[in-house]
Amino acid sequence: MLDQVLKHLEALVSFDTRNPPREIGTGGIFDYLRSQLAGFNVEVTDHGAGAVSLLAVRGNPTRLFNVHLDTVPSSEAWSSNPLKLRVTSDRAIGLGACDIKGAAAGLIAAAAQTTGDAAFLFSTDEEANDARCIASFLGRNHGFREAIVAEPTRCEAVLAHRGISSVLVKFRGHAGHASGVDALHTSALHNVMRWGNGALEFVESQSHQRFGGLTGLRFNLGRVEGGIKANMIAPSAEVRFGFRPLPSMPIDALHAHFRSLHGSAAIESYQETFHGPSLPSGDVASAEERRLQARDLADALQLPIGNAVDFWTEASLFSAAGLVAFVYGPGDIAQAHTADEWVALDQLQSYTDSVSRILQ
Repeated sequence: MLDQVLKHLEALVSFDTRNPPREIGTGGIFDYLRSQLAGFNVEVTDHGAGAVSLLAVRGNPTRLFNVHLDTVPSSEAWSSNPLKLRVTSDRAIGLGACDIKGAAAGLIAAAAQTTGDAAFLFSTDEEANDARCIASFLGRNHGFREAIVAEPTRCEAVLAHRGISSVLVKFRGHAGHASGVDALHTSALHNVMRWGNGALEFVESQSHQRFGGLTGLRFNLGRVEGGIKANMIAPSAEVRFGFRPLPSMPIDALHAHFRSLHGSAAIESYQETFHGPSLPSGDVASAEERRLQARDLADALQLPIGNAVDFWTEASLFSAAGLVAFVYGPGDIAQAHTADEWVALDQLQSYTDSVSRILQ
């Protein structure tokens, strides 16, 4: 079956689904999927801005497999055309081969070899942090109880991962000459630094927190902008930062703390630009209950269970909507988003075999 998986992967990689620029329509890769899913009822929806989803259903399934088809942009570091699949003795190399078109190829191959109930949801907005495809699906009367979301997990069922929040904070100051006695306290940039020091100290204080093998709070100051020149007090500044909480950490309380740090009196606006819940979500008790439900499902499907991971996935959206959800896919996250991205052939084989067994 590996030959069929690689044939599909070669076709999928050849379609340009880089995000950005997110120039993805309802043809192209979706025409290919339609042609390969004989016996499925197929529904393609354009959600706008390059976000397209395809729901394919055969029979009366209650379990959904989800795969995103968009990829990150390629870079000049690629050694050859990123949209042309290369296969060596042990790996398949191409943009999205690992994250996560390899899983899509495996699903198509498995579907052709089986006749049981099956449901696949393909989407193209995961890399944009704009989950309108999943939100639209979950907003309908879909009837599914379980979701298996494909991301590179080395063919292990991942039951827990961090949430994610991206924030834009704008600080105000008072323009003036830098020689002024009040420059130390009226500069927007100085207040950014005071706030940033407090944020870093707070994050370090959370290193003892734990959930499902994960520890601490992940945090990153991604971009700081402001000021005009060295002899002028900065009248404004802005910070873009992100943090990744444990499933047991209440995200609203974290935002409240970041808003209250030293220097925050100069905050003009605080805007969360993206939020993804953790897997599982909820307070400590409910999150643990959902994790155990996902573990029971993985056990019932005879899938090996892996460790919790630090990266975010859309499995958390399904879990927050009440479905039993976990992450499961071929490849290693270490290869995702890299130049000459690749997925191991034995991982593709293992994933496809397991899906075929589940769909029998």
